[in-house]
Amino acid sequence: MLLLTDNRNMKGKDSLEQTIRDETTSASLPVLTIGNTGRMTERNYREKCANRLAEIIYDIEQYKGVSRLFIP
Repeated sequence: MLLLTDNRNMKGKDSLEQTIRDETTSASLPVLTIGNTGRMTERNYREKCANRLAEIIYDIEQYKGVSRLFIP
């Protein structure tokens, strides 16, 4: 399962970032973070996000153990 989010919270011991740091293993899939959700209204930006997401999914095995990827 992949998590797609815009959450960059690094505050507190229960933050997503802290959980990623504590729980990522060599078998973990990355958390996918949209770089700028404010730009999702722009067609070109959405296309870039979709293309990058497709690339990641296509080659998902090479991203095991990577904690987080930003798209685009």
